[in-house]
Amino acid sequence: MNKHTAVVLFQLGGPDSLEAVEPFLYNLFYDPDIIDLPGAFLFRKTLARFVSSRRAPKVQNLYRNIGGKSPILEETQRQAAGLQKSLERKGLNTTTHIAMRYWHPLTDKVVQKLHSNGAQDVVLLPLYPHYSKATTGSSFNEWNRALKRFGYHPTSIKKVDHYYDHPLYIEAMVEQINLALSRIPKSEQGKAHFVFSAHGIPLSLVRAGDPYPNQIKRTYELIVERGKWNLPHHLCFQSKVGPQKWLEPSLTQTIHDLAIADATHLVVVPIAFVTEHIETLSEINIEAREEAQHLGVQRFEMMPALIDNKKFIECLTDLVTKQVRT
Repeated sequence: MNKHTAVVLFQLGGPDSLEAVEPFLYNLFYDPDIIDLPGAFLFRKTLARFVSSRRAPKVQNLYRNIGGKSPILEETQRQAAGLQKSLERKGLNTTTHIAMRYWHPLTDKVVQKLHSNGAQDVVLLPLYPHYSKATTGSSFNEWNRALKRFGYHPTSIKKVDHYYDHPLYIEAMVEQINLALSRIPKSEQGKAHFVFSAHGIPLSLVRAGDPYPNQIKRTYELIVERGKWNLPHHLCFQSKVGPQKWLEPSLTQTIHDLAIADATHLVVVPIAFVTEHIETLSEINIEAREEAQHLGVQRFEMMPALIDNKKFIECLTDLVTKQVRT
């Protein structure tokens, strides 16, 4: 008998309206895996309210500039639909669900649904190719808390921790990079610099043993090796928040340094993002683009997100299939 398996896709989530920005930020800053200071449980709610209310007006303006909401839910739904069809073609008896960490559909809703349906076999698949305590770890922790809240005890829970070096993920990234590169006239492609930009994390997480930066570096190396472009390439980090030291160099500094060195053509690769986010549509495609052009960069292209790229869906299918069949 082909037993039924519930596949849960974990993702960050994003506000679905301008009014949702502040509560979304509150959920983000209330996360104990984000604000993890000694004795933080005593002031976490107060701090989350303060930070979210202070940041909301600025962040609302950023979302206003990209259409008034995050595209992440619709794009994750496309990924879920593509994965479901792919698993069905393999003859697997699965249903695919989406659990967002900071906005709807929240993890609680998914756990409640699976509990009500009596699902006993579950595969957890984060849409974060690279493991970090702040992303995959946070989603797993929230899942475990939700299980306790609803008294849900599936017979089998299998987890995919990472897939930063999966050959199909690497191939999908190369395909998308080639799409961005193709927007530059062939006669000018030899001038291009690839700027791989990953979401940063605080150095305190790195010192605590977080594997994220090493996994990012390996993905970067594998993509460059597989792409065979023979063009200059650079790795940097973005999205720093707060006064702590974060991974460097920053995207802003990298663009500045390249422009000063007379680089005229940039292809920015949002490495590790599998859908579009405010970090890609605003931080890269608006803010970084404007800064680059101000510094004299003539061509600025951004790699489109993987979303339901065929090879990426094949990657996710392979990850789930291996968990179901073991």
